[in-house]
Amino acid sequence: MTTLLLVRHGLTAATGHSLTGRTPGVGLDDRGRAQAEALAARLRAVPLTAIVSSPIQRCVETAAAIAAGRGPDGTTFEVALDPRLAEVDYGAWTGRGLRELAKEPLWRVVQATPSAAMFPEGESLRAMAARAVDAIHAGNAAAGPDGTWLACTHGDLARAIVADALSLHLDAFQRIAIDPCSLTVIRYGTGRPVVVRVNDTGGGVDDLIGRGARPRGRRPSRAGRGTH
Repeated sequence: MTTLLLVRHGLTAATGHSLTGRTPGVGLDDRGRAQAEALAARLRAVPLTAIVSSPIQRCVETAAAIAAGRGPDGTTFEVALDPRLAEVDYGAWTGRGLRELAKEPLWRVVQATPSAAMFPEGESLRAMAARAVDAIHAGNAAAGPDGTWLACTHGDLARAIVADALSLHLDAFQRIAIDPCSLTVIRYGTGRPVVVRVNDTGGGVDDLIGRGARPRGRRPSRAGRGTH
């Protein structure tokens, strides 16, 4: 079976405050860099056939931390970029504060029926999910039936990929928690995919019982979302 290690990028200064989207120049903050380095250490012994990343800076930096020292003689492993793993195109919503966006009628659509959500001057969540799954299928084909590869992307894309693996409708994907720099493992074979683990942050008891997660819709914070 092909094994996918699905990683969300680490924290940025905008996490939980504004909808960064595809805004250039937003990299990991000190917390995010520490998260990426910790995840890299956890994965050091895992042999990877490829590391593929969203071209958005915060993902590139997360993937680079994982790739460092993995190449021959301790050189950096090559990171391939796939635009299909890029953040949702939020269009006119890009850069706006989350508390402000939570007052928009579309916010409720995103929470309750994301399959019907189309961002103004941007893309739909259905289109995002389709391209994200396409990227995973392409990565699986390149890795081969015995390969293990890593994809670094954004929270909403990771949720859509997990939902697809579980045969869930896109409207259920908001029920899946994907925290910053979390690890999800999915195995793909000739039959149905097998979801081995989801949202593993390697943390303590609070992470295990979900105290760190804030369900979407209760408050306009997106600390656990993949939209920044």
